Amino acid sequence: MLLLTKIFDFETAHAIDGYNGMCRNIHGHSYELHVTVGSLVNENMFLPAPGFLLDFKDLKQIVQKAVVDLFDHKLVLSHNYIAQHPEVMDQENLVAWDAEPTAENLLLFIKWAIQDELPDDMKLVELRLYETKNSYATWKEEVEVYQGDIW
Repeated sequence: MLLLTKIFDFETAHAIDGYNGMCRNIHGHSYELHVTVGSLVNENMFLPAPGFLLDFKDLKQIVQKAVVDLFDHKLVLSHNYIAQHPEVMDQENLVAWDAEPTAENLLLFIKWAIQDELPDDMKLVELRLYETKNSYATWKEEVEVYQGDIW
């Protein structure tokens, strides 16, 4: 399998309802998202012209629309948090979620948002979301049994 990774940056604020630490308060992160996609190729030959598995520009457009535009400079809070802090409803950049906006839940949302937008011959393989330079969550596709060129 041949893999491609593109890195995206966005700024998002959140708070975690039900957490008994500092993250229960609204705070922000400079997120760094690594998106890795792949496809099966004949590794005994070069890729035919134009020689791309997927143009990085096309991957950027998919992720920009499905993820970055949605989260950049937004405040993401759960409905539970909003119910307990109704004053946040006045925020024009508020994104309300059913789940708590943890790195893990953000990754699951990002997975769902990206995978159906990829070309049929491409597969989402891994996501890595850095909340800080030394703290991140990772989602990886489970290993599947391949049948020829079919996933």
